[in-house]
Amino acid sequence: VIINRPLNNQVCAFSIRSSMVRVVFLHPDLGIGGAERLVVDAAVALRSRGCSVQIWTAHHDPQHCFSETLSPDLPVVCVGDWLPISICGYFHAVCAYFRMIYVALYLVFLSGVEFDVVFCDQVSACIPVLRLVRHRKKVLFYCHFPDQLLTQRHSLLKRLYRAPIDRLEELTTGMADLVVVNSQFTAGVFRQTFPKLVTIHLDILYPSLNTAAFDEEVDDLRGLVPEGRSVLFLSINRYERKKNLPLALRALAALKTRMSDARWEQVHLVLAGGYDERVAENVQHYEELRSLAVSLDLEEHVTFLRSFSDRLKVVLLHSSACVLYTPSGEHFGIVPVEAMYTCCPVIAVASGGPLESVVHGETGFLCEPTPESFSEAMERLATDAGLRVHMGQAGRARVLERFSLQAFADQLYAHVLSLAN
Repeated sequence: VIINRPLNNQVCAFSIRSSMVRVVFLHPDLGIGGAERLVVDAAVALRSRGCSVQIWTAHHDPQHCFSETLSPDLPVVCVGDWLPISICGYFHAVCAYFRMIYVALYLVFLSGVEFDVVFCDQVSACIPVLRLVRHRKKVLFYCHFPDQLLTQRHSLLKRLYRAPIDRLEELTTGMADLVVVNSQFTAGVFRQTFPKLVTIHLDILYPSLNTAAFDEEVDDLRGLVPEGRSVLFLSINRYERKKNLPLALRALAALKTRMSDARWEQVHLVLAGGYDERVAENVQHYEELRSLAVSLDLEEHVTFLRSFSDRLKVVLLHSSACVLYTPSGEHFGIVPVEAMYTCCPVIAVASGGPLESVVHGETGFLCEPTPESFSEAMERLATDAGLRVHMGQAGRARVLERFSLQAFADQLYAHVLSLAN
C-alpha cells in the first residue's frame, strides 16, 4: 500500500510492505574478526525486526566462527571455497575479488533465492554482478575502511598491480545505492581516498554490541594463567603485523622496570588472537611474537591464545584489569567497546576509531604507540583498584548510551526499509 500526500510541493511516499523484507548478506570470509562480528550482529538485528536473512560467503568453518552462525535461525550459505585465497602466497586481493564475484554470480543466476536488499561489505567488486538481476535490487555497502589502504606498496611492481584494483574499488563502491561507514574517522578517510565519490552521502553506523552474550555467568581462569596473577592485561586482535601486537609485549617489559618484584609477580598478559592456519601471516606472526616474548624474558608472564571461543573471550574480559588495544589508525575497533561493556578499562592508541569510543581519563587512556606511554597507563591501572572500578563503570555506561544493539538495529532497519521501498 502506498500513501501519497503533498507537502510543500513535494510528495512524501510511505510504503508499507505486506511481506517481510528479504536481506542477503555478502561477506568474503566468515571468520571471527571485527568485520565478521559486525555482519553477524547486523544479521541478528534485522532478523529481530522481522526480516528474512541469509549470509552468503566464500568460507565458513564451523570450528572457527561466531556461535550465532551455527544456529539454523541464521542460515549461512558457503560457495566458492574451492577458489584459492592466494597464488603462491601472492595476489590476495585479486583472489578475494574473484571469490566474491563468484558468490554473487551464484546467488544471482544459480541459487533461485529471492531477495530485496543486499548488505555487502569489504569487497565491492561484486556489486556490478548484482546489477544483472532482471528486477534491480538495492545494495547497501558497509565500508569498514577502504581496502586499498590495508596494504603496503613498497615496490613499483606492487603499485602497478594495485592500480587497477584500486580504481575498480572506487568505481564499484560508487555503484551502491547506499554507503554506510563505521565512524567519523572512516568517513574522512573515505572522502580522501575516493575523490570521485565526493558527492555520495555517507551515513555513520557505529558497530554495536550484542550485550546478551556478555551478561552470562562466567567461569574463572583457573589453569589458563599461573596462580597468584591477580592483575591481568588482555590483548584481543588477529595475529597480523598491522595490529602492532609487539607493542603490548614491549609495554609489558617496560612495566616490569617500573614495578617492585612483588608487584610484578602479580602481573600477567594474555595475547588472544584470531588465527587461521590457511593464512601465512597468522602463522608467521604468531611465532614472531613468541620469539619476542622469549627475548624480552617475558615468557612466564605471557599466555598466547589462538582462535578462542566466544565464551572464553567473555571470561577473559570479565577477569582482566585492562584491555590493551595496540593498532594505530584503526577504523573503529569493536574490542574497546566489548571491554568497556564488561567494566574493563581500555588503553588504546590515540588515533582512529578509539578516539570516538574511548574517553581519555574516564573509560581508559589514549596513548602514543610507544612502550613508555602504554606502560605508564598500565602502571596506574595495575596499582589502583579504585581507578579500575571507576573507569569500568564509566565505560559500561558509555556503551549503553552510544553503542547499544537497539540503536544499531533501529538505524540499520530504517536504512533497509528505505532501500526496499
